Amino acid sequence: MSVTTVARAVTAEPGSEPVVRRRIGRGAVYAILILYSLIVFVPFLWTVSTSFKTLPESLKLTFIPENPTIQGYITAWTQLKPALPVMFFNSFLLAAIVTTTNVFFGALGGYAFARLRFPGREVLFLLVLGTLMIPDQLRMVPVYQILVNLGLVTPGPQNYVGISLIMAISATSLFVMRQFFLTIPFDLEESARIDGAGFFTTFWRVLFPLSRPALATVAIMSFQGTWNGFFWPLILLQAQAHWTLPLGLSQFRFQYSTNWPPLMALDVVATVPIVILYLFFQRQFVSGLSAGAVKG
Repeated sequence: MSVTTVARAVTAEPGSEPVVRRRIGRGAVYAILILYSLIVFVPFLWTVSTSFKTLPESLKLTFIPENPTIQGYITAWTQLKPALPVMFFNSFLLAAIVTTTNVFFGALGGYAFARLRFPGREVLFLLVLGTLMIPDQLRMVPVYQILVNLGLVTPGPQNYVGISLIMAISATSLFVMRQFFLTIPFDLEESARIDGAGFFTTFWRVLFPLSRPALATVAIMSFQGTWNGFFWPLILLQAQAHWTLPLGLSQFRFQYSTNWPPLMALDVVATVPIVILYLFFQRQFVSGLSAGAVKG
């Protein structure tokens, strides 16, 4: 029996046409997702490939180095050897602080918006989401003036306090946590109330441990955003000893803009912590986003 005959027999069965359509639709969706993933992954692949190339070869648009070398990594380490570990530490410290505050305050605010009943709750939540449409450049002047009045702009470690206050909580973190808390059955909360637990005890002992997928999502998004953050560190971190990795990478790019292998090598090194964090929390990250999309 030929393939064409089998295909006709399958499609001729009652109720088989919707199945074929679903399979075609699913195949089209997978094809689009694979194409999109390739488009997103190609620049990173080119970055990794260029970091192992020589300078003449880096001018060619190829993905496989003809003569692989680690000279780009050696040059990047040699040029930034005194400052690179310090910038890594500064970036990690700032990202750890902002991630911790977003996880805690995002969960606390998401719990309030999802489980508590108070006047103006929905309006207030819409106002919080509305802040996503306000870029940092638009609120730079008033925020900067407030930090100046608080003495958090003068050169010193206190600059990290200013950045931490600005990024302590984001509307995205509140939204993710609220959407996840809406998926948790209210019976668990009512059982805790019967046992005499208050609002915070119910949140901390019952709902907070159950929200690990959403917490992982918020942690990855906050860490990645802070680690790659450039705008506020550029404005507030005036001393070079307090620079984060994006600021150092920008300075390195300005000094060695035509030396692509060392520049791409530093890009790869700066990306490694984000990749490791995502791989470690990948399952929780996907679960958190999926659960948050179930109920609005």
